[in-house]
Amino acid sequence: MQENESGKRSYIGKGAGGLLTGVANGLFGGGGGMVLVPILQRLSYPPKVAHATALFLILPLCVLSAAVYLFSVRVSLSLLLPVMLGNILGGLLGAKLLFILPEKWVRLVFSLLMFFVGVRLLF
Repeated sequence: MQENESGKRSYIGKGAGGLLTGVANGLFGGGGGMVLVPILQRLSYPPKVAHATALFLILPLCVLSAAVYLFSVRVSLSLLLPVMLGNILGGLLGAKLLFILPEKWVRLVFSLLMFFVGVRLLF
């Protein structure tokens, strides 16, 4: 009985994490991974698994969010195209680095990024 309850709790926790990730991504136009990675790590997934899962799930979230923004906000192609190219190249580089870097460094870099972005947003 206890094993079943634990499985149900884990399923609900993952679903709630997915919901929070989707809300963050839709609300901020991205950033769902910054919500999902700590949630998955809290659910005892290793950092590299958490990051890889977040990367895989963010694509459909971003496509959905982008479609909503595209139909409700005027999008500048002169801004979109160079940023998109940089994102594609950066995404490829980041994914390759995820396999190379030790988990300790992945956690450190992610934590520092979250810290500095948070401080920058405050000021």
